[in-house]
Amino acid sequence: MENKTKLVGLLILLAVIAAGSAYVLLGGDPADAGEPMKTEEPAGDAGEESSVSSATLRGYVGGEKIGLLEDPEVQKILAEDYGLTLDYAKAGSLDMVTADHEGRDFLFPSSQTALEYYQQLCGAPDKSQIVFNTPIVLYTHRPILETFQKEGLVTERDGVYYMDMAALVAEIEAGTTWADLGLPELYGTVAVNTTDPVRSNSGNMFAGLLANVLCGGVADADSVEAVLPRLKAIFEKLGYMEASSSDLFDQFLKTGMGAKPVIAGYENQLLEFAVENPEDWAQLKDDIVLLYPTPTVWSSHVYIALDEAGEAGIDALLDEEVQRLAWENHGFRTEVSGTDADEDHFGVPHLAAEITQVAAMPSYAAMEKIIAALS
Repeated sequence: MENKTKLVGLLILLAVIAAGSAYVLLGGDPADAGEPMKTEEPAGDAGEESSVSSATLRGYVGGEKIGLLEDPEVQKILAEDYGLTLDYAKAGSLDMVTADHEGRDFLFPSSQTALEYYQQLCGAPDKSQIVFNTPIVLYTHRPILETFQKEGLVTERDGVYYMDMAALVAEIEAGTTWADLGLPELYGTVAVNTTDPVRSNSGNMFAGLLANVLCGGVADADSVEAVLPRLKAIFEKLGYMEASSSDLFDQFLKTGMGAKPVIAGYENQLLEFAVENPEDWAQLKDDIVLLYPTPTVWSSHVYIALDEAGEAGIDALLDEEVQRLAWENHGFRTEVSGTDADEDHFGVPHLAAEITQVAAMPSYAAMEKIIAALS
């Protein structure tokens, strides 16, 4: 019985050796012996494969740019010419800097201040690039415009309305009521509603603009100290502030003159709305008015690549056709913008052909103090 058991064991051993030898002779790897063979997927027709590899970039985007990134023409260019899909979440420009960046390839805020804030907290990004610009503007309603004109706060030049910011700030600080200006149907004192300057770029930039006005020039880290209490008092009167410029603009359009008589926002918001909602704009265009502050400030929409993969988004967004669409469909100022025919294109009256009387934003050191004071 013992000899029979040994014989069976020997036969099994010889069978295993023979199988391994045959596998090696047929081109297999000895290390794979005893494992199931891996089956290769059949190769597709080479003619059906795209010449551009596909990648999904994930990041945070300011709400005012959602319309652009959801534009089917823009998405098609990004996919077909650059092999990119952008997967994003909406966030305020300053909020996105302090958010969790795990698994994110890019940030797309709306100012250089956000970039400097990122550099301070996180160090130098892989790469960054201004993609387009838009000025900070004011939006109001025609009865308020007419009152501002009567009071000498707004003047018209070449069909464009300009707001004297120093005069407006004087009315705000004096506690002038809307009733004092002849608008008893409006509640409270003269104010400009804006987004939260600690979280959102449009509010942050408007705070910088107000600091410049209060300082009588571009605010720096020293001069801003003296005006911080006045700046804080202006914002404290506003109560709750939206975290997103797109949310504020939507509320302005939906709630009418009584809720938000004047707001600060981006020029492109109204231009984009007019293109995307022509029927609604036809009903609103006799009431909604675009005002350019004097001075104003540029909002530079800067793309921040967080990693090497994210860098691909820069070339894609600077594509000539994407830049054209950014202006013609969404109102962002690019190299193709600023012609005399643009008012006809958008159907928005009193649109400035070019932006003049622009002041520099306060230094980053000054903006740090402003953010701290308003937090």
